[in-house]
Amino acid sequence: MNHSICGANCMECMMKDTCKGCVETKGCPFGKQCFIAEYINVGGKEKYLEFKQQLISEFNELHIPGMPEVKELYALHGSFVNLEYALPNGQTVKFLDDNSIYLGNQLECELGEGRCFGIVSSMEILMVCTYGENGAEPELVLYKRR
Repeated sequence: MNHSICGANCMECMMKDTCKGCVETKGCPFGKQCFIAEYINVGGKEKYLEFKQQLISEFNELHIPGMPEVKELYALHGSFVNLEYALPNGQTVKFLDDNSIYLGNQLECELGEGRCFGIVSSMEILMVCTYGENGAEPELVLYKRR
């Protein structure tokens, strides 16, 4: 049984034992309104899919060297994608919210450096980073308001 509004397969999610799903929580699976569920509830599934395609196009239009073409975005829990980035002064910073839902993907770098691109988006931002195995040594490539 799937408890999502967006069509994500909740049974494949690592958080399936702690999340009550979007349907039961009215689009607030982690205590905050999920922008995807809100988008679907207001504009319908077709408008959401158009929006998702627009985000894919925006990522592809960045033409970042080594980043492959983006073909799909998945709903991701913030705690999975909210990496800590080292600043030049030695401090670290996170740019996302651990309890929000984002659309994103992991793409293998085409330059063969053993790194991946992490792409994350919401209604307000596009973010691109690179990182090594298991998110090691993340580097922010782009953080842009939409």
